[in-house]
Amino acid sequence: MLYTPSQAAELPAGGFRHLLVEHSDHVLTITLNRPEKKNALNQTLLTELAFALHYAHYTKAIWMVVLAAAGDTFCAGMDLKALSTGEQELPAVPPPSGPVRLGELMAGLHKPCIARVQGPVYAGGFLLVGGCTYVVAAGSATFSLPEVKRGLFPFQVLAVLLEIMPARTALDLCLRARVLSAADAMAVGLVTTVVPAAELDAEVARITNELKQYSPTAMQFGLRAYQQVKSLPPDQQQAFLHEQFQQIQQTADAREGMAAFLEKRAPNWSGE
Repeated sequence: MLYTPSQAAELPAGGFRHLLVEHSDHVLTITLNRPEKKNALNQTLLTELAFALHYAHYTKAIWMVVLAAAGDTFCAGMDLKALSTGEQELPAVPPPSGPVRLGELMAGLHKPCIARVQGPVYAGGFLLVGGCTYVVAAGSATFSLPEVKRGLFPFQVLAVLLEIMPARTALDLCLRARVLSAADAMAVGLVTTVVPAAELDAEVARITNELKQYSPTAMQFGLRAYQQVKSLPPDQQQAFLHEQFQQIQQTADAREGMAAFLEKRAPNWSGE
């Protein structure tokens, strides 16, 4: 982890430089707020995003995350100008203990994450969208990987895409720099729901409200196990998952869930 629990125990009192963050009813909404640069990812934004996601990971009262963006573009990928000029800004949080790799950052959240995609997604923005559990996109949103036009290749994006679509489809997106419509992106598995732009907030709320009905502890166990089991040899996976099931039965949420089932009432989740 790039931040310890004590380092990420509180959000910066003066707010972030390039993020807006709101915590309401177990949902942390993180909004990329660099619209004048189409939410391009410079080092400051990456650092602040790493901090906010660690805060969400460690904070028990946060059950899920919504990832949104200000302006007309969801994310233009890495800020190539900042990379080439060495542009420096001071983030509103302490420096992380190592490099920020978005794929690892998203995988380490271990809580449901819903992307609210209101506009185009380019290049490294795929790491954010591909790392979310649910992706709600406006019908007008588009998705493209233009790296080959710049003499580059989306190496890290390819790894994320290979988890959610066939290899030939993922390679084609990287090699031909095609622009996908929201419907196209849903067809290949990158997007989970497409709605009119005016219905984005209602659809995100529908998903978060449904998820609030279920045990946050169970979802966190499941998402963590999903990431961990991928690194295990096939002959060790079932033993690991069996052990996870033994552990989850000892949690307060599991005891509450079983009691609520037997007593024919709605459960009262504690997240423990």
